[in-house]
Amino acid sequence: MTKKENVKKKGTSSDDLGAGIIANNTDSSKCSKIWKMVFWALAAIGLISIVCMSTDAGMSGDEHFHSEHAKNVYNYYATGGEDSTAAVVTQDYNLPYYGQSVDNLAYFVTETFGIEDEYGTRHIINSIFGWLAMLFAGLIAYRLAGWRAAVITFVLIFLSPRFLGHSFNNLKDLPLATGMSLGIYCLVRFLQEFPKIKIKTAVFFALSIGFAISVRFAGLLLVAYFGLFGAIYWYIRNTKGGLFKQQGLQELKLMLGWGIGISVVGMVISVLLWPFLLKSPVDNFIDTMDNMTKFAIAIRQVFEGQMQWSDFLPWYYTPKFILMTVPLAIIVGLIFHAILVWKDKKNIFWSSLILFTFVFPIFWIIYQKSNVYGGWRHAMFTYPSIVVFAGLGFNYIIELVSNRKAKIALVALPFVMMILPLIHIVKNHPYEYVYFNELAGGVDKAWGNYELDYYYHSTREASEWIKENAEKNGLETDGKIRVATWHVPSVKNYFRNDTNDFKVTFARWYQKGNIDWDYAVFTITGISPEYLNSEAFPPKNTVYSVDVDGKPICLVLKRTSKADYYASLLKNAGKLDSAIVLYNEALNDNPFNETALLNMSEIYLQKTRPDSAMVYLNRYFEIDPLDDNANYFLAYANLMMNNPVEAANVCENILKHNHKYMGAYTILRDIYLRQNNLFGAEQVMLRMIDAAQIDDNFAQVWVAVNRAQGLDERMAYVKLYKAFIESAEKKGNDKEADMYREYLDQI
Repeated sequence: MTKKENVKKKGTSSDDLGAGIIANNTDSSKCSKIWKMVFWALAAIGLISIVCMSTDAGMSGDEHFHSEHAKNVYNYYATGGEDSTAAVVTQDYNLPYYGQSVDNLAYFVTETFGIEDEYGTRHIINSIFGWLAMLFAGLIAYRLAGWRAAVITFVLIFLSPRFLGHSFNNLKDLPLATGMSLGIYCLVRFLQEFPKIKIKTAVFFALSIGFAISVRFAGLLLVAYFGLFGAIYWYIRNTKGGLFKQQGLQELKLMLGWGIGISVVGMVISVLLWPFLLKSPVDNFIDTMDNMTKFAIAIRQVFEGQMQWSDFLPWYYTPKFILMTVPLAIIVGLIFHAILVWKDKKNIFWSSLILFTFVFPIFWIIYQKSNVYGGWRHAMFTYPSIVVFAGLGFNYIIELVSNRKAKIALVALPFVMMILPLIHIVKNHPYEYVYFNELAGGVDKAWGNYELDYYYHSTREASEWIKENAEKNGLETDGKIRVATWHVPSVKNYFRNDTNDFKVTFARWYQKGNIDWDYAVFTITGISPEYLNSEAFPPKNTVYSVDVDGKPICLVLKRTSKADYYASLLKNAGKLDSAIVLYNEALNDNPFNETALLNMSEIYLQKTRPDSAMVYLNRYFEIDPLDDNANYFLAYANLMMNNPVEAANVCENILKHNHKYMGAYTILRDIYLRQNNLFGAEQVMLRMIDAAQIDDNFAQVWVAVNRAQGLDERMAYVKLYKAFIESAEKKGNDKEADMYREYLDQI
C-alpha cells in the first residue's frame, strides 16, 4: 500500500492540508509498526506505573474541600435536587462554581463500593485521568507525525515531573488537562476527516467538550478552538490562489452543522454533570465565568525571594514558572519546531493549532491579570499542547537528516535529555512535582526563592513519622499527643484511626508558641525567605524533615517546653509580669522562639516601655527583618518615643512588602491626622480602598476628614463611592463598580 493510500485509509482528506504532518512521515511500514508497538507498550507500562505511584501520594491542599463538595453533589442527584447545597453559592461556600466531575466520580465510587480509603481511591482515579492526558497527547502527535513522534511525546510528558506529580492527587487542575488533551485530539481528527466525519469522532468530540467543561469552565475553550480552527480550515480548503471553490458553500454548511451540533451536545452534557449549571444554565455559567476569572481569594507566597500576594504578582509569573519547571527537553523541542516548521508550509496550520492552544490561555491569564498561585497549576491544562509541539519538533529534526548514525543520535536525543528528570522522579518520589529544571538551578537554587511543596503533599510522610516515632514526655494534655499543623484536614485524615492517642490542632508557624501541642507538622510554604535563610532555621527542636534534593520541604517539631504556651495564657488574662517570667524561660530554651520574642515586645508596649520592647524586636529582626507584626510593633514603639517620622517610614516599609497589612495603614493615617495633614490622611485612605483594607470606622473617618476640608456629609459620601468605583474599575471588577454606582444613585 502506498503512503498516499495509507493516509486516505485513515479517513484524512486527500489534499496536503487534510493529510497533515502525518503525510510527511518517511518511516518505513516496518519501522512504523515497531514504533506503534513501542508506544502501546510504554502506554501500558505507564498506566501501571502511575497508578502504583499514586498510592504513595499525600493529600493535596484542596482535596478535603472538594471531597466535601462532591458529597453535596452526590446528595443533590441522590435526592433529585431536594438537597440543593451543591447548587447554592453563599459567602462562605463558593465550590458550586467548580464542576469537578472527577471529584464527583471518585466520591461516587467510594460511596457505592463502601471504600474506607477515600483519598487513596481519589488518587488512583486521578492517576488514570493523568495517564489519559498523556496518552492522548501521544495520539495527537501520532495523528500529525506518526508513531515515532507519539513515542517521543508520551515519554516527554510522562517524565515531566510537575505534570506527573499533579497526576497523583490534583483532581482540581489535572483532569482539565485530560479534557483538553482529548478534545484537541478529537479536533485534529475531525479536521483530518472533514468532510467525511465518522460518527465515532463526533461522539468522542462532544464527550470531550462536555467532560472538559464539567471539570472547569475553562473547558469552554474547546468550543472556541473548534470554531476558530474549523473556520480557518474551511477557508484554506476552499480558497486556492484567491479563488473560491464550488463546494465551499456546501462544506460551510457541513462545518457549521457539525460544529454547532457537537458543541451544543457537549455543553448539554456539562450542564447535566454540574448542579450549579443545571439549576440555571445561562445565568449561572456567566456567574461562574465572572467569579472564576476574577478569583476573590488571594494568598501570599514566595516568588523571586519575596513574599507576594497572588492577586498582585508580576505579569510574567506564569510563563516564568513554566520556563523554570518544565524539562529542558521540552524547551529544546519547542525551539526545533519553531525553526523547522517553516521548511514545510503545509504543516504551519497544524503547528499553529497546537501552539495556539498553549499560548492563548497563558496570554489570557496575563491579559486578565488573573489571580494565580501555586506555580502554574492553573494553566496545567495547556501542558499537553506544548509537549506535543516539542515532540513534533524533535521529529522534525530527525526527519531533516538522512545519515543513519546522525538519525539514530537525534532519535536518542529527547530520551537522553529526560534522564535528569527521570532521576528526580526516582529519587524524590512521591514529591515529583517539587521540581525545577537546570535552567533554574534545580531545587537547590529555588529553595527560599520560590514555593516548593505549596500543595502540602509532604504532610503524609511527616504524620506517618509521628505515628511511628512519637514518645510522650509528660507535657501532654489529657494523655493525648497533640499534633499542631497549619493544614488540619490532611493531617487529621492521617490520624483518623488513632484518635485515642493523638489529637490534631490548628497552629500558624509564627504563632505556634501560643498553642498547646506536643509535635508539629509544618511545610515551609508561607515561611518568609528571610527566616528560612536565618540561623533560626530549622528550629533546634526539629526531629524529622521531609527533603527534596537535600532541601527540607516539611518539618516535624517536638516540643521540649510549654513555657511559651502557658505564658500566652497569662498574657491573655492580663497577668503580664507572670507572663514575662515564663517567656524568658522559653527564650532560655530557644533564643529564637519567635512567639516569645514578639509577645514580649507587645507586653512591654502595653506597659508603655518601648525601650524594652525594642530589645526583643531587635532580636526578632535578626531572624526575620521583614516580619509584618514585628515591624508594626516597631512603628508603635516609635510613636510612643515621639518619633512619628520614623514610625511613618516603618509603616511605608511594611506596605512596600505587604500592601494588605491593615495595621500599617491605620497608624499611617492616624499620624497624618495628628499632624492635621488632611490631604495625607485622605491619600492613605484611598490606598486602603485599593488594597481592600477597610476597617469598621472607615466611612466615619472619611466623612470627618472631608467635612474638615469643607464638604458636607452627602458630598463626602458621593466622593467616597466615586473612589470605590474608580478602584474597582482599575482592577477590572465591573460587578463591584456597578454595585457602588447603585449606592451612589441612592444618595
